[in-house]
Order: sequence, then structure tokens, then C-alpha cells
Amino acid sequence: MTAKKVYTYIFVLCVFLVTIFNVGAGVDANSTSHKTVHIIPIEKEVERGLQAFLDRATEEAIEEGTDHIIFEINTPGGRVDSAGEIATILQDLDVPTTSFIVNRALSAGSYIALNTDTIYMRPQATMGASGVITSDGNAANKKAQSAWIASMKSAAESKGRDPQYAMAMADESIDLPELDAGEGKFLTLGPSQALEVGYSEGTVENREELLQQLSLENATVMEKEPTLAEEVARFLTNPVVIPILLSIASLGLVVELYSPGFGVAGIMGLISLVLFFYGHIVAGLAGMEAVILLILGIGLIIAEFFVPGGVLGLIGAGAIIGSLFMSGYDIGHMSLSIGIAFLLSLIVSIILFRRMGMDKGIFRHIILKDQTTTEQGYVSSVNRLELIGLEGITVTPLRPAGTAVFDQERLDVISEGRFIDENKKVKVVKVEGVRIVVREIKEV
Repeated sequence: MTAKKVYTYIFVLCVFLVTIFNVGAGVDANSTSHKTVHIIPIEKEVERGLQAFLDRATEEAIEEGTDHIIFEINTPGGRVDSAGEIATILQDLDVPTTSFIVNRALSAGSYIALNTDTIYMRPQATMGASGVITSDGNAANKKAQSAWIASMKSAAESKGRDPQYAMAMADESIDLPELDAGEGKFLTLGPSQALEVGYSEGTVENREELLQQLSLENATVMEKEPTLAEEVARFLTNPVVIPILLSIASLGLVVELYSPGFGVAGIMGLISLVLFFYGHIVAGLAGMEAVILLILGIGLIIAEFFVPGGVLGLIGAGAIIGSLFMSGYDIGHMSLSIGIAFLLSLIVSIILFRRMGMDKGIFRHIILKDQTTTEQGYVSSVNRLELIGLEGITVTPLRPAGTAVFDQERLDVISEGRFIDENKKVKVVKVEGVRIVVREIKEV
């Protein structure tokens, strides 16, 4: 073989290898650029409205063929039960998931992050401090704390993380002084600490750096945002807002009962009730059966004004309360909200009754005011005062009631209390309407 042929073969081989490399690189670049990433925010408090949004957003992302879902987290925490439902949604996803903690993932937020495949944090971000706190600001009972600690542990183990740190986030008795979480203090991890214990895969400044870390810099990025209806629903289903809405609704009804016509109070009460059910329907908490029960209850209460007895009113009130409980996510919180609304309406009712009585509002149409008074010409009985002093004879024994004759007029009389035989002289000593009191005249 001549040197010329050798050079020719080497040249062809080099061209072939370069071609294969370029084709391979092109295929690799092409496959990366055709990947799709969905960004879903987890912001504000963790509650039922957020759960409904994440359920919709992740379902749509899967339908759109996403290759990776990134949850940008910035939450102080919230309801444990809603966090549990969200965790179920995340665990059921068949695509890779990443939590990008842009500021804080505390309490229920840290639990949500632990249920994703990877975690990245911004330099100033924190995660942890996951002790269970009740609505009144106190620590939950031991049963609730134990269940929550077990949930934190399971979430960490499900993604291959050391469960000790997840438990320390929820259990202040675990002593980790090397992480500034001695006994009596919940564990909160910064970026470097989270990276050290394996709870973070890296620290990045922004979304672009995160996509590079995930080798998704050429992927198509799509963002999911809550709709206006979902944002409104999240506000209306907030545990603080619910008792306010119910209180306004009940107060509006009470004030309207004492007001002529249908005014501002009634409109505000009706709007509050509509907003309550609107928020709970959008959040997936209430169905049409609750609305139907509410309408039925209102109808029965209105019918009570025309049908005597009180039974329809009681059934209607029970139907309305039942519809509220059917719409609530937490029976205990709904009971508290209804109790607050009832107490406020009771206080206002007493104040209005003492100031206004029953002479105004709807009461003036359903309470009978006509009186058969003497001034209006009505006389219940004739008061015969002219009989006082008259003397007569008993025609029947008085035991103590009986009959006596006065000036040839038979009258029903009653003795002062003693027995008086017939044919005895008596004298009228008192007249009270139809009651004529007599006394026996003793013969000397």
C-alpha cells in the first residue's frame, strides 16, 4: 500500500468520525431542546385553595407532556392536612420533580419540598421549623405531633434522604447542636447546611442557573399560574376569612329583620354567603348538593313566616348549618366559625331588641298589634259597682259559690270563704268584674 492510499484512508476515516460526532451532538442537542419544563409556584399559606391549584396545574402539565416539573417554593407553611394531600399529588407524579426554594419553605412547606426528587435553594433561602401549631398559636397535642413527625420521616425516606433531619424539623427534643438546633429548638437549614446533610443538591442564584444544573438549559419552559378564580378562592377559604364571612352573613340577616325593606345589611349578608360558597366550590370543597341544601333551608325559613308552628324554621336552620358543614374542610374549624357567627348575631339581636323592640322591620308584618282596649270601645265585662252594699237572700248554699237574689235579680255570687246556707241574708261587699263577693248578715 502506497503512502498516498494510507493518507486517503486516514482522511476518509477522519471525515467519517467528524460526521458521526456532529450527528450525535446534533441529536443530543435536538433532544435537549425538545424537552419541556413546567414551573409551578407554591406561594403564600398552604391551604385547601393551594391544593386545588396544584392538582389542576400538575394534571395539565402531565397532559401537555412535561419532562420535568419545578416547584418554586416561598411559603411560611400552613395546614398540615392540606400539605398531606399535596404530598400525595407529588408522590403520584411519574415525571422528575424539583423544589426550588426561592426564599423559605417552613413548616408544611418543608414537608412539601421533601416529597420532590431534588431540592435546590437560593443563597438566602431556608427550610425547616416544622412544628405543628394549632390555630390559637399553641403546640398541637402529642397525637397530632407524633403523626406529623412520622409524615416528615416518611417523606425524607421516600426520596432517599436521612430522616433524622426531617424529624428534627418537627421534633424539638432531637438534639443537633452542630446545626444550631439544640434540644428545645426546631431544626432550620440554610443552603450550606442543607447541602451538607444531603437535603439540597445545590445552591443557585436564579432559575437559569437551576436549569443549567438540571441540564435543561435548552428546554422549553412553561409557567403555570393560579387563575383569578383560584386566587379569590384561596383568599375566601382562608381559615381567618371564613368566620368573618359567616359573621357578616348572620349579622346582615339579623339587622335586616329590624330594618324596613331590604337594605344594605341584607345585601352584605347575602353577598358574604355567596362568596363563602363560591370560594369553597372553586376550591373543590363544596358541591351542588351543599348549594341545594342551602337554598332549601332559606326557603323553609321564609315559609315559616307564613306557616305557624316553628317546625319549618327549625328544619330550615338545620339545613343551612348542614350545608355549611358539607362545604367545610375541617369540621372543628367550621364549628368554631359557626359558633363565632352565632354568638355575634345573638349579641346584636339583644341590642337591637332592647333599642327598637318589635315595631320595625319584618316583625311589624308578622306580629299582631291590635288590642281590644276600653279606649277603643271594647269592654270585656260589665263592672257592676252599684251592687256594693245591697242585701239579698241566698237561694242555694254558697260553697263558697252559689246564687242569691237582690231586688228580685238572681246573681251568681261567692262568699268571702265561709260556707253560707240557703235562705240566709247576705250583703255585697266587693265587685271585681263578674266576681260578686258577699258576706252573711248575722241576726242579733
